Amino acid sequence: MIRARGWVAVAAVVLALLLAGLYLWRSTAPGAGPADPSSSIGGPFKLVDQSGAPVDERVLRGKWSAVFFGYTFCPDVCPTTLTSLARADEALGDQAGRFQVVFITVDPERDTSKALASYLASPSFPKGALGLTGSAAQIAAVARAYHVYYQKAPQGTSYTMDHSSVVYLMDPNGRFVRPLDVSVAPPLIVSQIRGAMAGG
Repeated sequence: MIRARGWVAVAAVVLALLLAGLYLWRSTAPGAGPADPSSSIGGPFKLVDQSGAPVDERVLRGKWSAVFFGYTFCPDVCPTTLTSLARADEALGDQAGRFQVVFITVDPERDTSKALASYLASPSFPKGALGLTGSAAQIAAVARAYHVYYQKAPQGTSYTMDHSSVVYLMDPNGRFVRPLDVSVAPPLIVSQIRGAMAGG
């Protein structure tokens, strides 16, 4: 189990590096001009939020969105990532109103709307974060759209979820811009977000 999780972690890092490389290539390719945020990442989806209301990809429009896939039983990566995003959100100051965090579960079997609402109510997590869930088929579809890996990992009488942990920064038109590195200090996360907002 430990070895398998190690491979999942390696795969997640490789995916993040590939996404970062794509972003840099688009930004610096000769004749490319400004980075083109359009890519094969993202697209239409139909889910429900933590209040039980139906939502689709339009929930990303009008704000810069940090889209992250995880699950409420996640012991480490998910709460750490959400906490980092909360600190970055606070540090954005007057630009915080232009930014939102969207948490999409990879465990729809347990993560109902009610479970997501309770989980995201933690004071350590971003205020106003959206939690999205749906049927197994709907989650599979949105995960494919974002190139997210996830798989159930049996653990005794229960299970955990192995999953990739890339944070996708989407622009106010719902288009992928760049992966966010949330392993750094909040001011550096803010720098990445502000740079994208400024078109840099």
